[in-house]
Amino acid sequence: MPEKTARSALVLFSGGQDSATCLAWALDRFDHVETVGFDYGQRHRIELGQRSILREGIIRQFPAWASRLGPDHLLDASVLKSLGETAMTHDVAIETAASGLPTTFVPGRNLLFLTLAGALAVRRGIRTLVGGMCETDFSGYPDCREATMQAQEQTLRLGLDADITIATPLMHIDKAATWQLAHDLGGDALVRLIVEDTHTCYLGERGALHDWGHGCGTCPACELRARGWQRWQAGR
Repeated sequence: MPEKTARSALVLFSGGQDSATCLAWALDRFDHVETVGFDYGQRHRIELGQRSILREGIIRQFPAWASRLGPDHLLDASVLKSLGETAMTHDVAIETAASGLPTTFVPGRNLLFLTLAGALAVRRGIRTLVGGMCETDFSGYPDCREATMQAQEQTLRLGLDADITIATPLMHIDKAATWQLAHDLGGDALVRLIVEDTHTCYLGERGALHDWGHGCGTCPACELRARGWQRWQAGR
């Protein structure tokens, strides 16, 4: 395994639009980038299959990034499904729960993901974790807030006794700006790769290819992605 320090990153890579944009962001900035995904029994587990397709697309279309792209890791996080039902893991309606949070919220998901990613990063000699958490365009998930990321970073530093940093390049931008960031990083080629090969739909539907990508077109994730695309196109 090559020596890896501050110039390496581990990207939390789901196979969706946000994490694909974060992967491009990391490849543009770090000398060595690895990816990690999590199987937590998600209903839209089709996203896991898109991960390798996206990585292959990057290798094929972006030679400069290909030389920086390191191994991929897939971790078992199925304990999340065993803790209780959510619309992301069970056949539950997507609506607002009594708690005020949407039923798509999986309690502890990002906290567990970051803990597992931190443990992996320490073993791989990597200091920076990159995630697509965002508190601008989000559904009110408390584990997507910047304050949560700051607290989790400090927890990882203390608990792992390592100089871990959590980078969240999408934290303060909306979906339209996320499309723009992808274009800034990789031009039309990267945008097309994200449109055709990422998966964000909560219901796991690939179906027809819309201007903004595959999906049912009606779940919150599809609606958010479509609105962001429309705003981005209108502003170009």
